[in-house]
Amino acid sequence: MAVETTAEHRRRNAGIDLLRGLSILLVVLHHIGLRVPLAQTLLGSAVPHWLLYGLNFNGAEAVVVFFVISGFLITRRSHERWQDLRFVSVGGFYGLRATRIVPLLLLLVVVLSAFDRLGVPRYVINRPGQSLRGAVAAALGLYLNRYEGLHGYLPGGWDVLWSLSIEEVFYLAFPIACRVLGRARLLMPSLALLALSLPFSRAALAAAGNEVWFEKAYLPGMSAIAVGVLAALLVRAVQVPKPRTVRLLGIAGWAGLSASLFAGHWVWTLLHHAYGLLLSLSAAGIVVSAHWKAAARRQTIEFRGLSWLRSWGRLSYEIYLTHMFCVFGGLALFSRSGPGGSWRFLWYFPILLACWLLGDGLSRFFTLPIERTLRRRFTRTPVSIPQPRPM
Repeated sequence: MAVETTAEHRRRNAGIDLLRGLSILLVVLHHIGLRVPLAQTLLGSAVPHWLLYGLNFNGAEAVVVFFVISGFLITRRSHERWQDLRFVSVGGFYGLRATRIVPLLLLLVVVLSAFDRLGVPRYVINRPGQSLRGAVAAALGLYLNRYEGLHGYLPGGWDVLWSLSIEEVFYLAFPIACRVLGRARLLMPSLALLALSLPFSRAALAAAGNEVWFEKAYLPGMSAIAVGVLAALLVRAVQVPKPRTVRLLGIAGWAGLSASLFAGHWVWTLLHHAYGLLLSLSAAGIVVSAHWKAAARRQTIEFRGLSWLRSWGRLSYEIYLTHMFCVFGGLALFSRSGPGGSWRFLWYFPILLACWLLGDGLSRFFTLPIERTLRRRFTRTPVSIPQPRPM
């Protein structure tokens, strides 16, 4: 496989990075908004509440979009490395995932454990049935979502790991399913059934009455990832359509995503538990459209003025795992010495900047260097890991 240059990587992934950047931004805005809602600041009298609500309270929806993007990218990269999913190397796949996921995960668990032992406010695990040992085991054992379903929410720094549990459990099964089901020509039907199960699994979870498990159960998240995998199989099997078709697909995707984020009440009234399926399909439409535009080389897709948001997308893993440090630290600092009352919306800007700076620093000096070193030593497939440029 030819090693992709940084410029080619950026051009091909520009549209996807934009969507990923929007998603991680919504996650951070959600976690700030739970503590300082924008509607309760000066913006509440100047900006429509539906817009402020959409910016503040779509963290869970943003994670669904992340799942779709992840399924698409992992499948596309697997095709590039092994040419056919039936020949995916199970050990090679696990090794590549581990070099990306494990170093920062271990660092986060160590820091959070130290904060718990030191009694740092907002980091101490003290709910009934919870313990530091249990949280560490759940985080590293990829069942933190189930742990919270049984014992309630963990502190915010731990809580973000629920989605990683779903994603990585899916990818434990992914290469095996590719080899076994792919050779039996059952992979696509199985993925389609998993994707279409989303409304039914949501309905069953709602009937069970566990709020945490309804949001964080394995099956709905895996259904969204399956939509992303199917999207990658689609672009593999179908030649790039006419520009008008690609453009209409992108418009439909953005329309569906916008409706889900900013008119969620009406969408829910119309679709009920199929809401998540619409969100997943909309995200897939955006991703497929962006991929086809880049593949056709009809435009560079620079998205002028949005390079900062694309940089958030490239740093999404680092920002996602560590942003709660900036949220808690920023809110503690500004609640003592920052502008108060209706001007608290100003707190958002330095907190967001701190999240990006922390993510960028970790990427440059921790995750990317370790990832390169581990892949050189322990994997045989040549892999280019582009360095993110400054925002």
